[in-house]
Amino acid sequence: MDTVRVIEIKKSVFADNDRDAEALRAELRGKGVFLLNLMSSPGSGKTTTLIRTINLLKDRIRIAVMEADIDSDVDAVKIKEATGIQSIQLHTGGMCHLDAEMTRQGLDALDLAQTDLVILENVGNLVCPAEFDTGSTLNAMILSVPEGDDKPLKYPLMFSVCDLVIINKTDVMPYFDFSMEKCTRNVHMRNPSATILPICAKTGEGVEALSQWLLDKVAAQKA
Repeated sequence: MDTVRVIEIKKSVFADNDRDAEALRAELRGKGVFLLNLMSSPGSGKTTTLIRTINLLKDRIRIAVMEADIDSDVDAVKIKEATGIQSIQLHTGGMCHLDAEMTRQGLDALDLAQTDLVILENVGNLVCPAEFDTGSTLNAMILSVPEGDDKPLKYPLMFSVCDLVIINKTDVMPYFDFSMEKCTRNVHMRNPSATILPICAKTGEGVEALSQWLLDKVAAQKA
């Protein structure tokens, strides 16, 4: 009986993407551009957090944003109107994540010579975006209080790949069964080195600390 050739497609796709991501990361480092890949589930407050943070930083560093969605340009328009910075929309064609090549296509539409920090707001999803390296300098994610403090246990890869975990909507913590202590423990179970920052994007509480974290990281790369 003839043997059937079996091709491990998923492994091949990841390997190719990892090579593209490393090449992109090296290029950005050479240009002095810091790329932050921001992930979360839908409704966690990514766009509101970005607007608050960008308005604190835009007079100190040059920022651009890439908004990724399956469809619409709602978030890109919102960012542009609220902050005035470079903002473009990326449509994924139905895909639930961005990979390195898709990220590169977005970066090609920006004026990187006039940019210190690019923030990529990835597709709202706690699974697929964590699987694909975008070529970012660092990864961050937002966990909102209503989602629960057990999410690091249920979505381990997302928390494992993130350098920064932002706990948003702390103003509603009294109304939900959410323990910051448990959440911190669960995050560090998956990723002992992750930085955890509690914020409330709506009121601005904690956003100054988030802004300083970004300033420090961008400055460290340039140094």
